[in-house]
Amino acid sequence: MRRVIMDTIFIVILFLLQSTVFKWLSLANISPNLMIVITASCGFMKGKTEGLLVGFFSGLLIDIFYGDIIGFYALIYMVTGYVNGFFNTIFYDEDVKFPMILIAASELAFGLIVYVFRFLLRNRLDFVYYLIHIILPELLYTIVITIVLYRVILAISRFVDGLGKRGEGQVAE
Repeated sequence: MRRVIMDTIFIVILFLLQSTVFKWLSLANISPNLMIVITASCGFMKGKTEGLLVGFFSGLLIDIFYGDIIGFYALIYMVTGYVNGFFNTIFYDEDVKFPMILIAASELAFGLIVYVFRFLLRNRLDFVYYLIHIILPELLYTIVITIVLYRVILAISRFVDGLGKRGEGQVAE
């Protein structure tokens, strides 16, 4: 139950930060994708199911507030969380490079999928422009923010997991 509450709080706080503070701090009209960070992090820290659920609710929030079609971003984030969940077995808390690579790959895949379904299918074929002016700057900005944000997510996740273990030990006594 603690994990559900923690994930819900993370999703809401990061969505609010992405929608308000980081829109204001946007560079060249580009802001970081915090929802990818939380979705990928939950996927490789906690597994496929939790990554899928966090991705669904993260994407659903974006669909409700910013999307044209309900479910488009929810599906993309669900797949992102699920795929990152495959790496749960090789995840180590101390390693920061691997999560950064996974989050970068998730952000790149997200940008490419959005390009294909939102622009390419509408016959907007200037992929190089979209790559240079939207995908790569957002990727870099997201990675820079991830350096700090990932440590916060990991610390809070460890704390909540520690509370759960202490609570289980007290019940068994």
